[in-house]
Amino acid sequence: MAKHPNCHSSPVNDTRHAIDRFFAISARGSTVSREVRGGLATFFTMAYIVVLNPIIIANGKDIQGEVIGDGTTPNVALVAAGTAFVAGVLTILMGVVARVPFALAAGLGLNAFVTFNIAPLMTWEEAMGLIFLEGVVIGILVLTGLRVAVFKAIPNQLKTAISVGIGLFIALIGFVDAGFVRRVPAGPPLEMGIAGSLTSWPIFVFVVGLLLTAALVARKVKGAILIGIVVTTVLAIIVEALTSSGQFSAENPGGFQLTVPAWPTEVFGFHNPLVLFTEFDPFGAFSSVSVLLALLFVFTLLITDFFDTMGTIVGVGRQADLVQEDGTLPRTKEILLIDSLGAVAGGAGSVSSNTTYIESAAGVGEGARTGLASVVTGLLFLVAIFFTPLVSVVPYEAAAPALVIVGFLMMTAIRDIDWTDYEIAIPAFLTIALMPFTYSISNGIGAGFISYVLIKVVRGKAKEIHPLMWGVALLFVVYFALGPIRVLFGL
Repeated sequence: MAKHPNCHSSPVNDTRHAIDRFFAISARGSTVSREVRGGLATFFTMAYIVVLNPIIIANGKDIQGEVIGDGTTPNVALVAAGTAFVAGVLTILMGVVARVPFALAAGLGLNAFVTFNIAPLMTWEEAMGLIFLEGVVIGILVLTGLRVAVFKAIPNQLKTAISVGIGLFIALIGFVDAGFVRRVPAGPPLEMGIAGSLTSWPIFVFVVGLLLTAALVARKVKGAILIGIVVTTVLAIIVEALTSSGQFSAENPGGFQLTVPAWPTEVFGFHNPLVLFTEFDPFGAFSSVSVLLALLFVFTLLITDFFDTMGTIVGVGRQADLVQEDGTLPRTKEILLIDSLGAVAGGAGSVSSNTTYIESAAGVGEGARTGLASVVTGLLFLVAIFFTPLVSVVPYEAAAPALVIVGFLMMTAIRDIDWTDYEIAIPAFLTIALMPFTYSISNGIGAGFISYVLIKVVRGKAKEIHPLMWGVALLFVVYFALGPIRVLFGL
């Protein structure tokens, strides 16, 4: 007699099936183990933000000479806890609501802009209030459908160029973060290693990690990127113990870039991140600076957030095979809505605007395809609140190889661009080139959009331009002209 198909069901199996259906794990060709590995890889690749964001934010002073925390001395540990808390909650929301393998955390570049350009002109509470307002505006754009409409208006090949440009960008971030490529005060803008030579132990750690990860990926080893991060971290700890390379500085160019790897002297450490949620003022900035200047600050934050995220979800989504025929992703509105909450929560939590991270590509490179990976990453961020000393063990030099390899994987999409059609090829080239060359996703997207509209016009094909592309291109013209505008109005 044939057995009933449910005769072997159990609460455990039922739970597994429910999780599989909710996140569409099997439907997207993934497995729970892949999602967990992907979540781990994304966390370890971007865990540096828990260390780096406080260094930028907590040490910056506002117009009153005060810092975030207790107002008198930098409270790096408290801001680290807040950074991890906001990133954890938002990333879990992205996984559960949008169901994609995208992680969020405090945006680099934006945090520096807030610290060095906005905060010196007002109090920290007012600066974070502007971020909060920017998030509210983006949220309204999502709810009204405008942000999704702009997303759909972008030509597919230009979206591909955005993906490729981000691949080059994150590869460059990896090389720079590891000290393999460095800025120089004189001569060429960048050079390899120290004075053109790979003469430091941290660079050795990075090179070994890069070669190891590349070999594992080429052999299609499961967990290649995560294995590379873990093994390279252990190597870094051993190398530091034997060589005492120390912290990078002008006097010690051969040191580790941010985190000096060592077995932590303590594992547990907790600071209540909710304390920071009482320290933001949404409208105070309009009385500290002119209304026009405050609006320009909000506009700059909005444009950067709006299009950085758009570029990231296109690039990482394409790598995860989530981009549909119309160029959108499943649950696009939910993705963009959670991302807009990143600015709201980041401002309210006084840790700067949170945005979708391109490092999510590390998890995708590990095989992640669903929101379960984001839930894993988010939970690890929440756990990190209690184990901030442990999070700081992974040095840049161990995480950077993952970014370089993922950059290569994203670069492979370049074959989908028609380089014989100059109407799309030139905008695609500018998009790809300017992202790494200007260290900005938004700059690359802006150059691509403006050149696309211009070339269509000069070739007499203005009718082929989507109306929203006209509007976005004009916004980017204003964005690039913010410097002259501020001079013109004496701001």
